Amino acid sequence: MKCEWNYQPLTPQQKQAAAEIDAGTGVGAAIAELLVRRQVTSAEEAEKFFAPSLNDLHDPFLMPDMDKAVHRLNKAMGAKERIMIYGDYDVDGTTAVALVYKYLQNYYSNIEYYIPTRYEEGYGISRKSIDYAAGRDVKLIIVLDCGIKANEEIKYAKDKGIDFIICDHHVPDPELPPAAAILNPKLSGSTYPCKHLSGCGVGFKFMQAFAKSNGLQNHNELESLLDLVAVSIAADIVPIVGENRIMVYHGMRRINLNPNLGLRSIIRTCKLTNKEITISDVIFKIGPRINASGRMQSGIEAVDLMVSRDLHDAYEKGRAIDQYNKDRKELDKQITLEANNIIEKNVEIVQGKRSIVIYNKNWHKGIIGIVASRLTELYYKPSVVLTYSNGLVTGSSRSVQGFDIYSAVDSARDLLENFGGHTYAVGLSLKEENIPEFSRRFEEYVAKHIRPDQLSPQTVIDACISFSDITPEFLSLLKKFNPYGPGNQKPVFMTRSVFDFGTSKLVGKNMEHIKLELEDNSTSRVLNAIAFNMAPYFEHIHAHKPMDICYTIEQAKHNKTPTCWRDHFGSDAGSRFCPTS
Repeated sequence: MKCEWNYQPLTPQQKQAAAEIDAGTGVGAAIAELLVRRQVTSAEEAEKFFAPSLNDLHDPFLMPDMDKAVHRLNKAMGAKERIMIYGDYDVDGTTAVALVYKYLQNYYSNIEYYIPTRYEEGYGISRKSIDYAAGRDVKLIIVLDCGIKANEEIKYAKDKGIDFIICDHHVPDPELPPAAAILNPKLSGSTYPCKHLSGCGVGFKFMQAFAKSNGLQNHNELESLLDLVAVSIAADIVPIVGENRIMVYHGMRRINLNPNLGLRSIIRTCKLTNKEITISDVIFKIGPRINASGRMQSGIEAVDLMVSRDLHDAYEKGRAIDQYNKDRKELDKQITLEANNIIEKNVEIVQGKRSIVIYNKNWHKGIIGIVASRLTELYYKPSVVLTYSNGLVTGSSRSVQGFDIYSAVDSARDLLENFGGHTYAVGLSLKEENIPEFSRRFEEYVAKHIRPDQLSPQTVIDACISFSDITPEFLSLLKKFNPYGPGNQKPVFMTRSVFDFGTSKLVGKNMEHIKLELEDNSTSRVLNAIAFNMAPYFEHIHAHKPMDICYTIEQAKHNKTPTCWRDHFGSDAGSRFCPTS
């Protein structure tokens, strides 16, 4: 699928802001443009962007109900009530449970944790878990990364004398559960500055408020848990801006210097020991292994790993989770292949439609979210993948950039038994007989609301530069844009009228890639690049004809020469190099 280049020159107002940033910091025009595109509008903001400080974290008591939550927790601890930490079985939920449990363990022992099983209990708070808690004489449940729609379940728990503190970040309904406190930055009327915390992030803010209210001065105890927050933010694909950027920045430093023992074991199984670990490593290597536990077996094993205090024990648990991930990969391949075969044999699923809804009652419930992502990437359409589990059809949906799939699912809420999620990912359940009408209504909503530009991948170009702009100072400043993620993607550059130096060559198993050595008219320096799957353009390039290129920049590890790489988001490498007429 062709990926469109999209470069929007700065507005006059943005140009003025960029000029003021450059004048105040001396970073240069190109870096100033990158900052402005990330909503940085002053020299002071630029300094904070380049050096994220924990001192700039928001006061946790700005979040509605935080005072109630802290009061109820303090009351429980004062009365020596049994407390249960409860969370979802995915990465965000299990890291959140591990964080809150580990922190409170420093001050309180009458505490346990619980992760529901995906297959027996499903998403959210189950009556089975409430009955279990009642049998354990639990009086307070702190629920993380779920619970915002569990109205009936929490009413059921109240009848059994159990209070709830809900720490969630999913979109709430107008009617809220009767909990002792609800912490959610997305609540109607909330003025909390960071609307897109992860579930683990909400848990961190709760513990921050607890520490503040009780005068706990050992900040290292709490800050040492930011590695878990960083993993949750990266894996849950929430925007890495504002407060999230601060927590990820310091969390990634922790991961690289002194990670949680459980994370250390996963790092070892990923063969990342003694390497600089990046956000990409978290998203594609660490996160999936933590997730695999909940997908294939039980999410509680992931929590067991992350709260482990013994290195040998952590390594053993890490190996078990790594095996779950290997099993997950095989199922992922199998189901994705089956889904593609269904679409190829039934072209009406995609032909003339702006969305995909596909159902197979035999698919593995823990994998359908991944398959939905695969279909979205392949066809670039909002996708819903459905399977059958415990008497209901269960589904996962994923969206394309810029399209709110939560609203699309919400448009058919009367057909659903349950649903919840974010702008780009929603889980849902419905009766089998409602699938046709749901598919029709979902497609109707998508067709009406999706923009034409959202139906094909867009490569957003941050700045047009010349090779002479790529100096050691430029590269040093570029490193300070880390950590990358939604809201702060890796900068993408364009350079016009570039030529082959004469030494480019085909590489790869099937000679499908081009190893490039490039020059432009701004400098005598030659830059190395790799153009993936660009072999059809080799003759044009090798003939020394001019071309425009779109790329990201990496620092080669073996030398100090910058390397231009094809940008990493977008599926069609052929669009990266554009011959100039």
